[in-house]
Amino acid sequence: MKNAITGTIPRVRMGEKLGFFAFSSASNVVYQFKSLYYLFFLTNIMKMDVLLAGTILTIGTVWDALNDPLIGFWAVNHRFKNGESCRPLALWFAVPWAATVVLLFADFGLSGTAQLAVALVVYLVFELFNTFVNIPYNSMGSLATNLDADRRSINVFRNLGGCMGAGIGAVACLPLLRLFGGLDKAGNVSPGGAGSRGFLLTAMVMGAVCILGCFAHYFTTHERVKPLAQNEERLSAKTVAKMLLSCRSWVLNTLYIICYGVINLLLMTCITYYATYVMKSTGAATAIQAAYLAASVGASFLVSPIDKALGRKKTMLAAALLFIAGKLWFVFNPFSLGALYVNAITVGIAVTITFVMFNTNRNNIVDIIEWKNGRRLDSMVSTADNLASKLAVAGATQLVAVSMHASGFDANLLEQPQRTIQTINAMLGWVPMAVAALMVVVLLFLNIEKDTAKMQEQKAAMTAE
Repeated sequence: MKNAITGTIPRVRMGEKLGFFAFSSASNVVYQFKSLYYLFFLTNIMKMDVLLAGTILTIGTVWDALNDPLIGFWAVNHRFKNGESCRPLALWFAVPWAATVVLLFADFGLSGTAQLAVALVVYLVFELFNTFVNIPYNSMGSLATNLDADRRSINVFRNLGGCMGAGIGAVACLPLLRLFGGLDKAGNVSPGGAGSRGFLLTAMVMGAVCILGCFAHYFTTHERVKPLAQNEERLSAKTVAKMLLSCRSWVLNTLYIICYGVINLLLMTCITYYATYVMKSTGAATAIQAAYLAASVGASFLVSPIDKALGRKKTMLAAALLFIAGKLWFVFNPFSLGALYVNAITVGIAVTITFVMFNTNRNNIVDIIEWKNGRRLDSMVSTADNLASKLAVAGATQLVAVSMHASGFDANLLEQPQRTIQTINAMLGWVPMAVAALMVVVLLFLNIEKDTAKMQEQKAAMTAE
């Protein structure tokens, strides 16, 4: 097997970055809309017991975690007719993905076991298609260019697109529900068929955005980075696992992503319950979500300058410490509106920095693994760490459901028990703060810049020879 150093790749132009922006918008429409409202839809519209509803989400998330490396492994050993490995998946699965988003929020008029079974099956199919479209979403950054500055820029545009998608999936959801008759005058979800119909029509809007985002990404982006070695020998699962686990940077970056996912999940899942039962209006969540998104958008323009000034490791540590600092006021005074906004705004800033950093890390890790082993694992680097991340998120989801159930939560009650309110506050305060502390510990051992510099030195030496 003969290796060759990859040639210079032209700079990524604005049109292509906007394609990444559009696709990230679509992906985050799904993530935000589902994270904020699916558990709420099951408990408050479908009237499922919160423990059963949470279990559906947990099983679905575990399935999503397990199918990630399976589909990623398939992608590693697959080439489309045009020679590409990832980009065509955005075209193939755009419509199926969007259809399952709509089905998630459909009331089939069932009850009991049939209702649970249908909800679970729909969720499992949704997570399957979601994995297929997320392969190009997570892998194209490293395939579009080998230039770190362009990769960071792509990830900034992805984050801006994520903010746009999060806005459509969160802030725009309640106005859409109101437009479609799903909210009453007080801003709470309408009972009966009106609320159900409102969610379904809103999900249709989200599905249309998904299709447009996928098409925009497919027709504007390109796979330019070619393998160092023209070796099409099929890799075994054992070989792929060994290549990943032997890369210390991948292991630590995976732990970093796990912490990020759990922190974000807790905020997105619990803020709707906080607004409904503490602030006494589901619609009150809109302003909080808007503050979160505004902070995230603003931070997107600061990531590159901060990274250049501090370096990647210090930038990641600063974001992790911001996760902690932003929750201190809320932990001591969880009923303060100011504390809640500070919590949301600091999370918005920190998740933006974290998102850009761990995705840029992934791009470097693909190069490092290829340099050490002679094969690119673009699809596996992201899908394998997603396995661990989503299992952790599934555990966090189940923690929310079990804790809410144990505290006496009842969707039929306008006033929840004090223990339930305390549980919601904990999920927004000290629990994610503890996870952020673990993130700091992980970052003390992660030094992707050092590993990348070593690889580049070796490449330069080989070129000189």
